[in-house]
Amino acid sequence: MGQDILHIIGGGLAGSEAAWQAAQRGLDVRLYEMRPVRGTDAHVTDAFAELVCSNSLRSDDAETNAVGLLHAELRDAGSLIMQAADANRIPAGSALAVDRHGFSAYVTEALGNHPNITIQRCEVTELPADWRHVIVATGPLTSDALSKYISTLTGDDRLAFFDAIAPIVYHDSIDMDICWAQSRYDKSAPGGDGKDYINCPMDEAQYNAFIDALLAADITDFKEWEADTPYFNGCLPIEVMAARGRDTLRHGPMKPRGLTNAHQPDIKPHAVVQLRQDNALGTLFNMVGFQTKLKYGTQADVFRLIPGLENARFARLGGLHRNTFLNSPTLLDESLRLHNAPHIRFAGQITGVEGYVESTAIGLLAACFAAAEIRDRRMTAPPPTTALGALLAHITVNADAGSFQPMNVNFGLMPDMPRGAPPVNAEGKKLRGKARMAARKENRQRGFTSRARADFADWMRDYNIAAE
Repeated sequence: MGQDILHIIGGGLAGSEAAWQAAQRGLDVRLYEMRPVRGTDAHVTDAFAELVCSNSLRSDDAETNAVGLLHAELRDAGSLIMQAADANRIPAGSALAVDRHGFSAYVTEALGNHPNITIQRCEVTELPADWRHVIVATGPLTSDALSKYISTLTGDDRLAFFDAIAPIVYHDSIDMDICWAQSRYDKSAPGGDGKDYINCPMDEAQYNAFIDALLAADITDFKEWEADTPYFNGCLPIEVMAARGRDTLRHGPMKPRGLTNAHQPDIKPHAVVQLRQDNALGTLFNMVGFQTKLKYGTQADVFRLIPGLENARFARLGGLHRNTFLNSPTLLDESLRLHNAPHIRFAGQITGVEGYVESTAIGLLAACFAAAEIRDRRMTAPPPTTALGALLAHITVNADAGSFQPMNVNFGLMPDMPRGAPPVNAEGKKLRGKARMAARKENRQRGFTSRARADFADWMRDYNIAAE
């Protein structure tokens, strides 16, 4: 039976989910995590599934949003990560945000108490020859030693990009005589009050002064080996966005749409900085979209120019770390096995998916495939009409290997929906202009999600996914 041990390297979201799924299917799992024996540039604890960037798993809307659809599919499949997220949810409008410490503690306890999981705290620098079943889920912060070993297996140079971290502010240092609580368009999760974010308003002069200071601020110097590493567009540092144009931020993370200043309801803000709750106690709030490479001292000076944050105290300042991922379309088969070493599977961000739930999804699939193989059962991938299937297809067969970049789940990864009948209003008359465009968009989104939910239910039933 020793030959049937599943070795999983990495205790992030993908590795934790893979370990749980495999153990739930009765496999003997060895889970290896190098922290605290060896740390990383971004982690601060030794807990499993630590959230090193945002505390948000993004939209939880399963009817019109691809991320929310992925949430629903993961819940249907018995995801540990989604169980932990639901148990530690905190207000964030229609998004799924969590108390990051409670979330990681939940996952750590669940894995530690599972009778089929043995946890080993050590750094794995290469894969022993007698390991017959392996999942590498070391994520974007794979150690140098293991990265070099993986490079010898793949024959390809590793690819890398930068991922930035947003600052966290103490709630009691925010001036609520200037700021106000409101979710964009007053949206909130069921049972919410539409006041899940703290908003800091700027008039045009304040915005321009902030942009000037941001563009003039000192940034952390690149190391020689970092110089040619590109940023990932989904997580650009705030100063990089600002350099692309003076109004870029007010049309991006600082857009004022859907917000009304409770202190001055008749005056429309020129721009708004949003803060999102970061822990269950509501004592910490992170600055939404404010990932940065600014030097620490400079960060505090620049961000205190934001109205309401003049006296802000920072629990954590922003930072930047290097992420590593494979050119998966050239290296992995449709069950995530390495072509030239099929006993090895990869999972999570190292495969080229971007985002917490996307990494979780690939961890879940890797474990399902491994369990089926060990039990000598046939298993096919989820249909590409589903969120899980679309992600898997993208990184293994659909993406252009020559321009492969990390990707979040989105409806563009799925087979298109046929155009439906022209939308009509309550009286049965055809809609025109923007109303027609908005209705078509929503109908298309609902078409994607309803098709996906039905197809995913059929796939789970065929492979008894949720029952194992």
